[in-house]
Order: sequence, then structure tokens, then C-alpha cells
Amino acid sequence: MVGHPTTLDNLSALRDYVLVLREIRTSAAPLVWGTSYLTTTQLLPPGRPLFAATVRALPAGLLLLALRPGVRHRRSVRSVLPRGSWWWRAGVLGTLNIGAFFALLFVTAARLPGGVAAVLTASQALLVVVLSGPVLGQRVGPLQAGAAVAGVAGIGLVVLTPSARLDPAGVVAGLGAAVATAVGIVLTRRWGRPVDLLTFTGWQLVAGGLVLVPLLVTVEGIPAEVPLQSWLGLLWLAVPGSAIAYALWFDGIAHLRAVAVSSLALLAPVTAAALGWVVLGQRLGVVQLLGAALALGAVLALQGPPPAPRPARPGPGSATLPLPGAPATTPATC
Repeated sequence: MVGHPTTLDNLSALRDYVLVLREIRTSAAPLVWGTSYLTTTQLLPPGRPLFAATVRALPAGLLLLALRPGVRHRRSVRSVLPRGSWWWRAGVLGTLNIGAFFALLFVTAARLPGGVAAVLTASQALLVVVLSGPVLGQRVGPLQAGAAVAGVAGIGLVVLTPSARLDPAGVVAGLGAAVATAVGIVLTRRWGRPVDLLTFTGWQLVAGGLVLVPLLVTVEGIPAEVPLQSWLGLLWLAVPGSAIAYALWFDGIAHLRAVAVSSLALLAPVTAAALGWVVLGQRLGVVQLLGAALALGAVLALQGPPPAPRPARPGPGSATLPLPGAPATTPATC
């Protein structure tokens, strides 16, 4: 039929356009997370990482659940609760993506220099590459695997210094944080989303916050006084940094390839380094700039559709079928 290939081309172009818009929207989450270092060092009370993590997660999750349309009375409140297997699934995802990740991240930050911690947590992109094939059936080509390695190496150039020390417990915690977020990304994509985006994000933030509450009470304790500037910093981390950012993040996981989403997380340490340079006057040398360029290049390389599988080579005597829309060919005769 005349015009059919053109219609397919238009639909393909529209799909690619929507994909790019969703990638840009998802990238807003790690860009906001990149402000966490500046917010933590300049506004939050020192020595209270678990308090900051709990306030960042639990109120944000409750806010999202309260904003769900129709939540006004007891019956509608029940409608936001998980059902069936999603009670334990929401708990697992909330623990991996929020609770365990935040707790291990703060242990890493307390025992290692920020640069080493950033590289260890950024290694989750490599773990997602390994898990995407067997768990999700998403093919990862050698070029994309190499781009993930290059991205982590670029983060290392941005944040590592020759004087960086390695503490075994901090390294284990950093790798644990990377494993938690990588498995969380893969399971979130595999299990899907049974409810609307706000409710789904709220479940995980509340579950992660509830995991952090006993750690806060037993390890740190609740602070007796919190200055106003600290509350402003916590408000920034809770609303844009958690409620909005994680909603965008989980939406991206649902619609983009897991490898593409995980690579976007590399934008967070790059953003933190850029803000340190602009706001705090921290110096960035040539090596750091090259590392940032390498990381950004890796992020771009890992976006877009999956690599096309190689066509199977026809065996002896097998017929080759023409592609849809391709003109039929007549075998040459001798």
C-alpha cells in the first residue's frame, strides 16, 4: 500500500522522540541528587546522616501517598495500601532502593573519602549490565558494556585523589550500596508497577524510611534541636530530592532499558563536582574535566534502543525470507 513505509517511519520517529524526552526527564533525578553533597555539607547538622536519610525518605513517601487522588477518608486510605504479594515486594524494593542504599551509603561516606565512595556506588552501572541479560532478557552489546566501564572510570578521574585511603569496612559498605541499588533497579523493572506512579514511589519511600527508623533510634538518636537552615536543607532533600526525583526515576525504570537508567546515575557525582567548583571554589584540573567528559559520553552511549541482534546465517539449502516491505528478488540463473 502506498505510503505505508512513510507511516512506519513517522511512528518510529515519534517513538524515538518520546524516548529522548523520557530520558531527559529521568536524568533530572540524578541531577537533583548531585546537589545532596552541597546541601549536606552546607546546611545539615554534622554527624547526623541517619537522621537526614530518615527525614528524607519517610515524610516524602507519606506526602506522595497523601497526594494520591481520592485519599480523603478511611476507605480511600486503604486503597493506597499494597495488596497480596506486593506487601513483601514493596518492602524488598523499598529496602534495596531506599533503606539499605541510604544506610550503606552513609557508612561509606563516613569511612571513606567522598571520591572513593562515589566510585564504589557508581559501579552499580556495571552490575546492572551483568544482571540485565539473565534477569530481564535485555541484550547488552560489548560496546555498551565497554561504555559502562568507561563511565565508572570517568567518575574515578573526577573524584579520586592520590591521597585517597581505603578502609575495608567502608569499601564493603560501598559495594553493598552498589549491589542494593543495582538489584533494586532490575527487580523494579522485572516486577513492574501495579499501581499509579505516586503510590508506587510512596510505598518504597515509606518502606525504606521504616527500615531506617530503628537504626536512627539505636545508633544516632533523635536530635534535641535542629536549626532552621537544616530544616530548609531537609525540605529540599525530601521534596525535590526524594518525592519528585524518585518518582521520575521509577518512571524511567518502567519505560527505559535498565542499563540506560543505571548509567544516568553517573550524572550525580559529576553534578556534585561541578557544584563544588562553582559554589565552593573547589578546583577542577584537566584530569577531572576529562573524567567528566568520559562519564557524560558513556551516559550518552548507553541511551537509546538496544543493539540489534545479529542476523542468523542461513544453513545449506535454507531459504532466505525477504524483510517486510522489501522487494522480492529472483535467484540468478547460470
